[in-house]
Amino acid sequence: MATCRGIDVSVYQGTQDWAAWAKQGVVFAFAKASEGETSRDSRFATHTKGIKAAGLVPGAYHFGWPNQDPHKEAANYIAAVKPYAGKGFCHWLDLERYSDGRNYRGKTDTQIREWVTTWLAAVRTAFPGQRVGVYTSADDLAKGHVPAGTPLWYPAYPGASVDTFAEAQAHAQPSPSGWKPLIWQFTSDPAGAVRIDESIAYMSASDFRAWAGETPAPAPAPKPKVSLAHVVAAAKKDPSAAQGHTTYKADVLLVEKALQAEKLLAAKYVDGSFGSLTVNAYARWQHALGYSGSAADGIPGKTSLTKLGTKHGFTVTS
Repeated sequence: MATCRGIDVSVYQGTQDWAAWAKQGVVFAFAKASEGETSRDSRFATHTKGIKAAGLVPGAYHFGWPNQDPHKEAANYIAAVKPYAGKGFCHWLDLERYSDGRNYRGKTDTQIREWVTTWLAAVRTAFPGQRVGVYTSADDLAKGHVPAGTPLWYPAYPGASVDTFAEAQAHAQPSPSGWKPLIWQFTSDPAGAVRIDESIAYMSASDFRAWAGETPAPAPAPKPKVSLAHVVAAAKKDPSAAQGHTTYKADVLLVEKALQAEKLLAAKYVDGSFGSLTVNAYARWQHALGYSGSAADGIPGKTSLTKLGTKHGFTVTS
């Protein structure tokens, strides 16, 4: 299964070398923005600016208090992230019970689900077209706190057997209460000197960027095409034709430029005429591929021409 790598940070992590994280294959990074009705993370702006500057998929999360007002909590989060939340930005509700239960106290499972639904709706309304999901545990999922279909970022820690990206990517995808998480946070105490939460998303890097809503990269320009029939005709006709005669010049030029790049044909003979010097150059290309005898007579074949095109940027048609 295709995966990509990510990390998350908060005030407890200092300044990061985000470019170095990108070089290590990290694709996305999420920073804590807010908590409750009024609290803000003091490092959110610094973290997010660095994440975006490094070209990572950015996102933010809000630590929820389901026994407070969901509208006020959503407003706190929205105000914190609004200056940074553009195309491709992801939003997450961090739904986790404090060990003493103080942020869940007094609320039933049904009331917590209603609170979550209200918070998600408010953030989706504030950021139309942007992804909004929930980070939560197996216990919250089992209790029905998360509406079906919500993108899930799931924390579960197997321990030392899975505390590197490579180990997580080789591990089976978790499925708590039948959910298939989009993202698995597999450790909050990773191996190595840098103690930062690490996650994998169950998408390739390009698919995750597309899911997050980044502007698609421009489609690569189509490769020029060379007709095998045209260059074969030229290789058979041009050597015996008058000086300067060309047959299917555009196709032949692409082949000659590739032969020149292979140092098999001098630049002054790259003229669009598949004359005897080009035939000889193509025969040397065939010999380089291991052909001999009549298979290396300088007349292009489908396999040898395709290999030349693969190396030098053209496709072969029949």
